Amino acid sequence: MTMAGQGRGRRDRDRPGGSAVALDEAYDTALLDLDGVVYYAGGNAVPHAVEALGAARAGGMRLAYVTNNALRTPDVVAAHLTELGVPSEPADVITSAQAVARLIADEVPPGSRILLIGGEGLRVALRERGLVPVESADDDPVAVVQGYGGPELQWARFAEASYAVGRGLPWYASNTDRTIPGARGIAPGNGAAVEVVRMATGAEPRVAGKPLPPMHRETVLRTGARRPLVVGDRLDTDIEGAFNGEVDSLLVLTGVTDVAQLLAAVPEHRPTYVAADLRGLLTAQPGVTEVQGPEAQGMAGAFACGGWTASVGGGVLLLDGAGEDLDPLDGVRALCAAAWTEAGAGACGLDAGKALERLGLA
Repeated sequence: MTMAGQGRGRRDRDRPGGSAVALDEAYDTALLDLDGVVYYAGGNAVPHAVEALGAARAGGMRLAYVTNNALRTPDVVAAHLTELGVPSEPADVITSAQAVARLIADEVPPGSRILLIGGEGLRVALRERGLVPVESADDDPVAVVQGYGGPELQWARFAEASYAVGRGLPWYASNTDRTIPGARGIAPGNGAAVEVVRMATGAEPRVAGKPLPPMHRETVLRTGARRPLVVGDRLDTDIEGAFNGEVDSLLVLTGVTDVAQLLAAVPEHRPTYVAADLRGLLTAQPGVTEVQGPEAQGMAGAFACGGWTASVGGGVLLLDGAGEDLDPLDGVRALCAAAWTEAGAGACGLDAGKALERLGLA
């Protein structure tokens, strides 16, 4: 266990890290995902999020909100957060629209026309970089950019993108998330729209959003973070993005990822820390230790955390612990160590059903 965690820069994570001090002390900036972390798809705050973020900010941690959704502008997102009780400024919000706009601006002259397939967030981001959004492939664009435009985005817009990409223009995408959560359920995301143009043209876009490096670059440039901690609920965007940026991450279990998926995670999807919710920012993180010597009691690859001991036997993840005050999350941490060590560079396929039942998480 270290002051700032064990995970910084590790490429071969085999167990959750530990921190001797609260995470809001160990890191100067939290790079927070929004959906499933701060608020739910319907717009309501996740339990404990408002209070935890307020305490972290009061303790001196900078809070930055990082989203792949390119539709809403930073002003709109900041206003929503403030309404929820999380005071925020537009400068606190970093979007994939901003990341892709910078990517394009680095490669074309100022004032260039860009065919926009998306919504207001992407339009504002292009203008911020001195680029001129246009609506037609016949408006002499030098590139095409595609971002989530909401359910009202017409099919004709995909055709317009296809015309331009088919002529050989560079094609950029804010992100390729295939789905986006909504109040009524899961809807097609920008990745689904990108797939339409890909099928029509056979081309491949340059992508900026999480988990790819342009998004991490954008967040660091805009926040000036020196010791950033990525906080998210998705393994394939938030946690993989932290892995690609070689920074530490905290997975909160308030969103799309459940414990079974966490146990099966491949190395690039393994977070440094895991917490039930954003209150994890305010606490130290217990380390996971390998059980050796007589205490192992014949168990190979046994790992302990907070009174729980996890191991592998007969193709099954096993969990042992006694006492009424044991924290189920410590059991999850021990199970992660056993599963990830067993899986190595792959995904763990061991049966964890009984172990999760014991923790009340099945």
